[in-house]
Amino acid sequence: MKNILITGGAGFIGSKLSLQLKEMGYEVTVLDNLSSQIHGKDPETDSPLYRSIAGQVSFIKGDVVNSEDWEKAAEGKDIIVHLAAETGTGQSMYQIEKYTGVNVSGTAKMLDLLVNRPHQIKKVIIASSRAVYGEGKYLHPELGLIYPKPRNVEAMRKGNFEIQYPDGQFLTALPTDEESKIHPTSIYGITKYTQEQMVMTACASMGVAPVALRFQNVYGEGQSLLNPYTGILSIFSSQILNGNDINVFEDGKESRDFIHVDDAVEAVIKCIENDAANGEVFNVGTGIPTSVTAVAENLKKSYNRDFEINISGQFRVGDIRHNFADISKIKSRLDFYPKISFGEGMSKFTNWVLQQNVRDVKFKESLEEMKVKGLLK
Repeated sequence: MKNILITGGAGFIGSKLSLQLKEMGYEVTVLDNLSSQIHGKDPETDSPLYRSIAGQVSFIKGDVVNSEDWEKAAEGKDIIVHLAAETGTGQSMYQIEKYTGVNVSGTAKMLDLLVNRPHQIKKVIIASSRAVYGEGKYLHPELGLIYPKPRNVEAMRKGNFEIQYPDGQFLTALPTDEESKIHPTSIYGITKYTQEQMVMTACASMGVAPVALRFQNVYGEGQSLLNPYTGILSIFSSQILNGNDINVFEDGKESRDFIHVDDAVEAVIKCIENDAANGEVFNVGTGIPTSVTAVAENLKKSYNRDFEINISGQFRVGDIRHNFADISKIKSRLDFYPKISFGEGMSKFTNWVLQQNVRDVKFKESLEEMKVKGLLK
């Protein structure tokens, strides 16, 4: 069980995982298409992520949508860690064919290979997402647990962003456990749950151990600073270091569960090395919600730059209000405990960013694109 294929292994989580496994004595092969949205126009020379693994692991430049690339990459492997995917809730809402093609059809090609061709794969770990939970789990003061529908656009236009039940009661956000209702509010979330279910169902039927990891917001050193569609910390950092103010959606009180990439990588490794993970779905987060305004204020302090934090009241269709994980299952089953606090992780991240050549990621252009599609209000 020492030969591992990591799809998307030149990406943010994948590159860190690749190097860590290599250091631990694993034979690592990476399959990655070096997407320009993540790696830039000339990734072989410009991408720090790709350069970090170049010459360290076996690399195949290829795409999960191509069966031939899967056949070449999977040969002689014991485990597949399937990270390759199109990510970002907003962009998924108007690039539907692209997201389903890569995320769903790409996964189908992997499973077709495993069920129809000779192989020695014993385990498949699929990267899922907290997006499968949609608005998540809430508490009504009288009715108990509620899994609310997507927020009303007209109410949000008026500045009412918190989750409100039809009877007028405001709901209290609760951590989502793995048994929480699945009700994604974006195409991205739908594709991630589809991937997850395909792997859990098909692999189990052929005697391959499946594991699904529902990642919360992973951040840290090495995060792509080129992608204007996903990664709030990198988007904000690019705006700040290019002399721009920060545009915060809604009222800034929306929150996310931020987990440092080193902790996320540890969670994957525990699933690789522990049979107790087989056949299971795990949340990967910290269980601690942090508001977007708190993120912006932390960055302002860390970068010591003069800029405005503009609470715009704008919102994206498909975005959720709050989501943070209940991680008691991964703690008890795999003895996984996040080690890096948000404060420590932010310090590591911002110190790294200040050493990079931070370019304008065309965030304003991405917002205009969403406005045209009717997805930014």
